[in-house]
Amino acid sequence: MRCCPVKRLHLLAALGAVLLASAGAARADPARDAILAQLAAEAKQADSGFSGFSAQRGGAFWHATHGGGKPDTPACITCHTRDPRAQGQTRAGKTIQPMAVSKTPDRFTDPAKVEKWFGRNCKTVLGRPCTAVEKGDVITYLSGQ
Repeated sequence: MRCCPVKRLHLLAALGAVLLASAGAARADPARDAILAQLAAEAKQADSGFSGFSAQRGGAFWHATHGGGKPDTPACITCHTRDPRAQGQTRAGKTIQPMAVSKTPDRFTDPAKVEKWFGRNCKTVLGRPCTAVEKGDVITYLSGQ
């Protein structure tokens, strides 16, 4: 098919928009959205300048080496691996299902589990609770993986 460059660009832009919309819809979940909304409200209460969660910040947090926690677990990737789509392993050798929502679609849909695991893991990795922004950023990052 032969067409002018402008029409081709418009067609590619429209196709890109459709693909982005369908990718986001595939990861959308009302329960996860409610958890993120609650975390956003907490973040806004702690900092009136809060403007939203960031997958980029979440990815940086996920891959960073942190201080303050246990020396044998300095990073999320210690147990969960660099690739959130891969299975991880606890220090005791138990399998952890992938953290990426694309591989484990019900990930971050149960508020009690979200609080339980962020509570344990943040204390182990950071030596303190995660902030609402840190939790929201990580969930946003892993929702796009």
